[in-house]
Amino acid sequence: MASNQKLRDLEWLLQAFETESLNLHNISFYLSQPVSGCYQETENSMAINISSDCLEYFSLILIVLGPAKTSLLSLRNLEFHCVEWELEQVQNLGELLDSNLNIKQLVFLRNRFSEDCLSEFSDILKRNGAIKEVMFCESHIGTVGAIFLASALKVNESLEELQIWEDSIGSRGAEELSKMIEANSMLKLLTIFDSSSITATPLISAVLARNRGMEVHVWSGESGDKSSKVVEFTPQNTTLRIYKIDVSGACRVACALGMNSTVSSFDMTGVRLKSRWAKEFRWVLEQNRSLKEVTLSKTCLKDKGIVYVAAGLFKNRHLERLHLDGNWFSGVGLEHLLCPLSRFSALQCQANITLRSVTFGGSRTKIGRSGFAAILHMLTTNETLTRLAIVDDQSMRPDDFFRIFKSLEKNASLRCLSLQGCKGVRGERLLQAIMETLQINPWIEDIDLARTPLHNTGKVDAIYHRLGQNGKPETEPENDLLKDMPLTEPKCCRVFFCGQEYAGKATLCNSISQNFSSPKLPYIEQVRTLVNPVEQAVRTVGMKIKTFKDEDTKISIWNLAGQHEFYSLHDLMFPGHGSASFFLIISSLFRKPSNREPKTPMEIEEDLQYWLRFIVSNSKRAVQQCMLPNVAVVLTHYDKVNQTSQNLEATVNSIQKLRDKFNGYVDFYPTVFTVDARSSASVSKLTHHIRKTSKTVLQRVPRVYQLCNDLIQILSDWRSENYNKPAMKWKEFAELCQVKVPPLRIQSRRDNKEKIETRRRAVATCLHHIGEVIYFDELGFLILDCEWFCGEVLSQLIKLEVRRQSSAENGFISRKELEKILRASLQSQIPGMGSKVFENLEANDLIKMMMKLELCYEQDPSDPNSLLLIPSILEEGRGKPQKWQLGGADCLYAGRHLQCDDSSHMFLTPGFFPRLQARFFPLSFTYRFMLLFRT
Repeated sequence: MASNQKLRDLEWLLQAFETESLNLHNISFYLSQPVSGCYQETENSMAINISSDCLEYFSLILIVLGPAKTSLLSLRNLEFHCVEWELEQVQNLGELLDSNLNIKQLVFLRNRFSEDCLSEFSDILKRNGAIKEVMFCESHIGTVGAIFLASALKVNESLEELQIWEDSIGSRGAEELSKMIEANSMLKLLTIFDSSSITATPLISAVLARNRGMEVHVWSGESGDKSSKVVEFTPQNTTLRIYKIDVSGACRVACALGMNSTVSSFDMTGVRLKSRWAKEFRWVLEQNRSLKEVTLSKTCLKDKGIVYVAAGLFKNRHLERLHLDGNWFSGVGLEHLLCPLSRFSALQCQANITLRSVTFGGSRTKIGRSGFAAILHMLTTNETLTRLAIVDDQSMRPDDFFRIFKSLEKNASLRCLSLQGCKGVRGERLLQAIMETLQINPWIEDIDLARTPLHNTGKVDAIYHRLGQNGKPETEPENDLLKDMPLTEPKCCRVFFCGQEYAGKATLCNSISQNFSSPKLPYIEQVRTLVNPVEQAVRTVGMKIKTFKDEDTKISIWNLAGQHEFYSLHDLMFPGHGSASFFLIISSLFRKPSNREPKTPMEIEEDLQYWLRFIVSNSKRAVQQCMLPNVAVVLTHYDKVNQTSQNLEATVNSIQKLRDKFNGYVDFYPTVFTVDARSSASVSKLTHHIRKTSKTVLQRVPRVYQLCNDLIQILSDWRSENYNKPAMKWKEFAELCQVKVPPLRIQSRRDNKEKIETRRRAVATCLHHIGEVIYFDELGFLILDCEWFCGEVLSQLIKLEVRRQSSAENGFISRKELEKILRASLQSQIPGMGSKVFENLEANDLIKMMMKLELCYEQDPSDPNSLLLIPSILEEGRGKPQKWQLGGADCLYAGRHLQCDDSSHMFLTPGFFPRLQARFFPLSFTYRFMLLFRT
């Protein structure tokens, strides 16, 4: 001891504990050592050796460790090696554990416990609420110890891991532990190494029956000195694997699996089973809702057992993969197995539609003629199986496999076929049949011919080459079908001109167009735009769109109609999905353009506040809001203002208040533009703002598909070649993609057409969001000329004079009558005007469009001749509330008052109310009420 500088005597150790000079996390006790002493293994770990003649020190150390000294508060783990426990020592250990609740782990290696000691230790666990892990290794606790531990853990609510290694707890001990599992909800890991495998059955059955997320590992040493695993259950991957169990134990496990909800994968490969077990497992297949995969390979199941499994498949609605290779059944069993996967008449439904993969075969599986006929019938009629594996078969001949591949010519569901090790897969005739099948059937992704004669003779390369050309269908979810489509920065930006009547939006747009079209002609900036006298007197009807090119950027100005009847249209055309856009709110400084009566600052503030609240309200409901709406204010007719006007100063102050009020809701441009809308020189700074803001917005919004930028020019060329058609059917769009757009082209008949259609719809939707087209997926056409659609179609649909042309009552009208009204309204009396509407769209298309835009509603969607409700029929005049045309003294009027939570920044926009009126009651109910709505 003197020669070893690190070995200290036990007296030093006791003094060190008393003086609190040690900071230990782990202490290991080694009894029956030749020399006593202590050895500090690491800074926080201590090994204590106690010889047979110094056993009293063991009790002294436990007593000294008992008081909760500051230096021992970090103690976490205690290990005991070769300790023959006495009752007093166990009591000392209990006092130590009661006083120091930081100790989490106890390990007993080659210890010996009397029955009294085990009882005392059980009492310690019952009252202790801190210990997380207890391990016994070669400690011979036996059945008695298991019983005491079970009784303690029924009460204990802290222990998470229990391990018993190299011991025999016996069947009774296992049963007691299984009862403990039913009562204990805290135990997370149970590891048992027993000399007998029968201990596994009650333990795993209790875990499965209670649906606990407890990890279980049971080992056995029955095979001589070699240890082998009996059962394991890992809740992390929800897999139950049984390596060795008797038939009665397997039946008990099957009973526990019936209502289990934690196991998704069940594997009993190599366990010898009988029909008695299969009978119990049938009930599992009928009742269990969590099992996704069952592996019963090499379990010696015969025909009777397979019949029970097949019977369970008739009612099973959750199993996806079943492996039965290496069993001993014949064609009779295979007939029953494939029966729920087949149809036997055109009117019959397939019994099982969830099973996706089936594996069978083996040297002792005798498929025979009846089994082969069942395989052919299943492949011909099945519509759900995606993988079939016939492995190591020695009974089928080359002609049988030839017929199997011929039957696959009509199968559209199977993706993978495995014939590993099948001796009958040979010959040039079969090779030719496989090649012909792959030429006809484009859905097969993989054919596994490993260890077959064709593979051994090197003749499968042509098959794999053909599979590579076969265009494997994608199995990814719909969103993933678009992930390989490159994205880029959008090139199109929309500017929305918002403003009330007579604000000068159209005139301002014309002046801006001069700056865009002739930037190199300086004298243009000084010339006023010539405006037709008629244009000065007549308001712009409907929404107008003008498009300009600024280098490689396309800027389109959407002039929102300021008239009351078009307010509902604003909701429909509001940008969403993170599209590139910003807003100019335009207000005239004068009440009418024909006089010099100025607006008061309060009137201008009301104009601006309406549109600010409109923008904020619709931005909140946008699907994707990548940035705050960018807003600038433009005041027109500035040339008429007296520069010393106090009204102008008050107006500027009121705009500043609005800027402060809507801070955080919109991105308010600090400069207020004051312009003469007729002068291109006066609007030059505003034009510069539009150019710069467009580039900024395009950099900040989400990227779009690269194909969108390519398709913009392709669609423009298509319109030029087709007499400037403003609309195109979806079939025409598909043909255009096939010819002009390689990434959207179906390369051959083997391509996945659904994937290509998904790509085409995604690109069309993206074009809709950036304002290049108006796309109605359900209606099957695209609007290429948005200005034509908004100005000549939607503007007419919004203000249909239905009441004057029909006998509609209470807002309802027949479909045929509405078609007549549409033809009369959209066919202009002026030659050449409005003629494109019915050249490109049918009256029925327009009605579907109105329903899509919620301008009308079906009374009964299930009836093709259902009456249609048109809320605009209820309108009594511009600015007046909509109401039902009712009369009589017996009418009752019910009202609702709706408002937003944040009514100072948002409101319920005008387009909201007719839709709410139509949806408030079921449309099949004749309206006998009037709803009064106010913002």
